Amino acid sequence: MPTPEDPEDGSAERPAYYAARPGGWRDWWTLLHPPYTAWHLSYAVIGAALAPRVQTSRLIATVLAFFLAVGLAAHALDELRGRPLRTRIPAPALVAVVVVGLAGALVLGVAGVYRVGWTLIPFMVAGPILVIAYNAELFGGAMHTDSGFAAAWGAFPVLTGYVAQAGSLAVAPVLAAAGAFALSAAQRRLSTPARNIRRRAVRVVGSITFGDGRIEPITADGLLRPLELALRAASWAIVLLAAALAVARLT
Repeated sequence: MPTPEDPEDGSAERPAYYAARPGGWRDWWTLLHPPYTAWHLSYAVIGAALAPRVQTSRLIATVLAFFLAVGLAAHALDELRGRPLRTRIPAPALVAVVVVGLAGALVLGVAGVYRVGWTLIPFMVAGPILVIAYNAELFGGAMHTDSGFAAAWGAFPVLTGYVAQAGSLAVAPVLAAAGAFALSAAQRRLSTPARNIRRRAVRVVGSITFGDGRIEPITADGLLRPLELALRAASWAIVLLAAALAVARLT
């Protein structure tokens, strides 16, 4: 996803490759985690596109609910715990975002139950629980794992997107959810070392000696570049795939 600041400037000082300089509106941009938010909203679109019939209003409501719950509430709650993104957003504002985001998602969920039926209730209830349990690291951080991330932000949006359209589950969305789980697990395996380097590493030293005698120094930028280029490419790939499916089903 495009960012206000060029992330490929050789600097490993920012808390994320898409993070803007601290202060003002740029903090809100950083808080949204734009590439990752778009990535996980795309799973909801993919799930919806697999339904026998796709209703635009339900698709928009589903994506908006996930944006409120994940893009806003989950990320604001995460920032309240230790300021990993180093934003200057006041804590009361972050709390307000959490409350408004979850409340808005619940309102959309209730409206969805009215239109879709009781089968949407488990998903409406599970959404806020996943946000709070994962980002607040409840139950001793039992959900805050690679598998918890993949289930909550990969498989769950696919299944919810499908049920919001069809009112039931089927084999296709379950298979797609398994695929989203695997992709999200891969995302986590790439993003975790990148975060550790950017946010926790104090110094990176060492070198690689090749068979021809060439010695290549190990640097923070050298370690980050392949990880973050892969993450950036994957985020674009998932978003474009979701867009293609949506266009194919809605036109």
